[in-house]
Amino acid sequence: MASNESDQPNVVMIHPHNLGQHVGCYGWDVETPNVDAIADEGVCFENYFCTASHCSPARGSLWTGRYPHNNGLIGLAHLGWELHEDERTLVMDLNDAGYSTHLFGLQHISSDPERAGFQHVNGSVHEFSVDEPADEVAESVESFLRDVDDDDRPFFASVGFSEVHREPLVERCLDCGWTFDLPGYDSADPEDVTPLPYLPDRPGIREDLAHFQGMIYAIDEAVGRIDDALAAAGLEDETLLIFTTDHGIGFPRSMGTCYDPGVETALLMRWPDRFEPGTVNEELLSAVDFRPTILELLGENPPSDVDGRSFEPLLTDGTYESRERIFLEFTWHSKYNPMRAVRTERYKYVRNFGDLPKVYIPAPLFSSAAGEEVRAEFYGSQRQREELYDLEADPHEQENLAEDPSCTERLASLRTAVDEWMKDTDDRLLEGKWPPSEIQEERVWKSPWIPRHDGRHC
Repeated sequence: MASNESDQPNVVMIHPHNLGQHVGCYGWDVETPNVDAIADEGVCFENYFCTASHCSPARGSLWTGRYPHNNGLIGLAHLGWELHEDERTLVMDLNDAGYSTHLFGLQHISSDPERAGFQHVNGSVHEFSVDEPADEVAESVESFLRDVDDDDRPFFASVGFSEVHREPLVERCLDCGWTFDLPGYDSADPEDVTPLPYLPDRPGIREDLAHFQGMIYAIDEAVGRIDDALAAAGLEDETLLIFTTDHGIGFPRSMGTCYDPGVETALLMRWPDRFEPGTVNEELLSAVDFRPTILELLGENPPSDVDGRSFEPLLTDGTYESRERIFLEFTWHSKYNPMRAVRTERYKYVRNFGDLPKVYIPAPLFSSAAGEEVRAEFYGSQRQREELYDLEADPHEQENLAEDPSCTERLASLRTAVDEWMKDTDDRLLEGKWPPSEIQEERVWKSPWIPRHDGRHC
């Protein structure tokens, strides 16, 4: 049996793209037996949220424990955004703790994989295209696990899947439609999929969901292969296995918003003989809590300069002070789209900055089948400056209560909470200091991935 001499476990962290909580163990009607098995054998966190509902900013918070407006990654890595030069990541912490750190597949926080801190790079997708599908990434991980020796240091393996991200129908064009319907993936029957409760039940949306689920099947199969490889190598019992996602699913009124479907993310952890199998935790948690939590689990001191705090006591029967709220943000995806928000167990408050459509649809979704079904109504009116939702009465955030006289006190309280958070975290948006500099704007808008929603096509 392969083992390391340290008491520290190996860590395998699997993280697909754009999946949100859309797997079986979170109640969705999709078959994901291998992912669900991690929940059955470990801990499922029901109310775990990212900081921003798009790729690089969400991942930046996961790795650094800091909000995007603090770590510098407010936009996408392949459009030129980067972490601040002095920003530290969980990977760097693990290097210092004696771990051998390995990257497989996607990372999407930097154009330079060394910037994230990995000692061994077995793949470094920093964009979103499915150039290295999940089965190929799984094969690389299987090969690595077969070669782990008894005297190896404990290892950390980051396993990133590019699924479930859409692909453009015409290479490097944002206007010509984006799809989940790619060669090599099965598809569900559009008639059999369960409609998304926050979108109308229309053919284009069902079509996208059917192909989306086909990619999910591929993710689940790859998860099963990696789990089997851990067992075959005799590493299962001494490995902390983590399955998580960056942000919500790539559909309208999800990705690119502060609504729950855009910011709710899966987090499953299994550590045999350490975590009670089948545990479901309902505490309100944020991705900025991830880095300090993992470090504390591994016996390391969490850094003091992070925006999150460890929820390790939830996993070790310690004393934990519950969060009353989490904070959310959005600044730049395919265009400047600034939002700040706060979510409690019951209420959501969103503040919108600038003159924007009712619901922003990011470029990859705008010309998709689902995007074409709803964009006229979403772009047909302006977004209100403030939004307030009662998540208990209105879980799909359809009725904005910001102008309801009975909600005046609640609105004022949450407005103040956002003001104080922005002030405490030195958010430049509070003082109107964004958009970014003209130099940054020039670099972004000269990118080959330029969104053009003005009627022009390639």
